[in-house]
Amino acid sequence: MHRRRAAVAVAALALLVLPACVPEDGEGKQGAGDARQAVVEYVSALNSRSASRLIRVGGVKDEPWSQQEASKILATKGGRGWKISSLKVDQGKDSDTSSARLLAKGNSGVLLKDTLTVTRDKGTWHVDLFSR
Repeated sequence: MHRRRAAVAVAALALLVLPACVPEDGEGKQGAGDARQAVVEYVSALNSRSASRLIRVGGVKDEPWSQQEASKILATKGGRGWKISSLKVDQGKDSDTSSARLLAKGNSGVLLKDTLTVTRDKGTWHVDLFSR
């Protein structure tokens, strides 16, 4: 029993330490995997109907104009229980820009098919959702 607990503790510790071992480029920027995570967060924000989460994943300031745009996005795409069927992220020549092809299915069977631009600013990936 003690061996099992020790093995679980070692595995948990490895999961905590492993992210620190992932190599980063010279400026401490993370790779395209984080661009993918930004799109996943976008879908999660849609499902939760959260304007503030959309604004955060969009990388803009929380201001009246961004609240208004987030409300429009949520009115057409929010709260549908999207489940990602396919997500392909292609890193462009510029390592700070990626293109993501998203296919998700909603609770009622409706499909969300979108191509999104994902950009990195100061090491953080954002989905380009807002016009400003």
